[in-house]
Amino acid sequence: MIQIREFEQSEKDIEFLTDMLYESIHMPDNKPSKHELLNSPTIKKYSEGWGKLGDRALIAVNDDNIPVGAAWYRLFNENQKGYGYVDDKTPELSIALSCEARGKGVGTLLMKKLLEAASKDGYPSLSLSVDPNNSEAVQLYKKLGFIQCGSSGTSWTMIYHIYSK
Repeated sequence: MIQIREFEQSEKDIEFLTDMLYESIHMPDNKPSKHELLNSPTIKKYSEGWGKLGDRALIAVNDDNIPVGAAWYRLFNENQKGYGYVDDKTPELSIALSCEARGKGVGTLLMKKLLEAASKDGYPSLSLSVDPNNSEAVQLYKKLGFIQCGSSGTSWTMIYHIYSK
């Protein structure tokens, strides 16, 4: 059974989140090494100084307490936009799963928990960037209520509006 827990500022969680950041970048062909890609100027902003106001991450762990996935969001601003940037009040989310966790509902569970966290944190919406050819991801996002609101290069920007009840 999968459990979802808060990210901890431990070396183990930071390393796992870094691995998941690399996995979250959909590049079917010629993907650079983890070190090269995560240190590129356009990607480095996704992990640099993690733990600042607006950062939140959740970790999915299996029965053996081994991390198998993560979902997280981070606020960006007009001067340092992420790929899924919408505005300064909308955090951009990312998600990645280990190979063994895919296709088992872990991504849906992580996303639902992250949407709940964003609502509790008072955010009006969450955004993301997705390659439209990544059909499994697009299907998940649409199923959860994300809608396409723009595009950047070869990726779609999608948004989820949080409605306070």
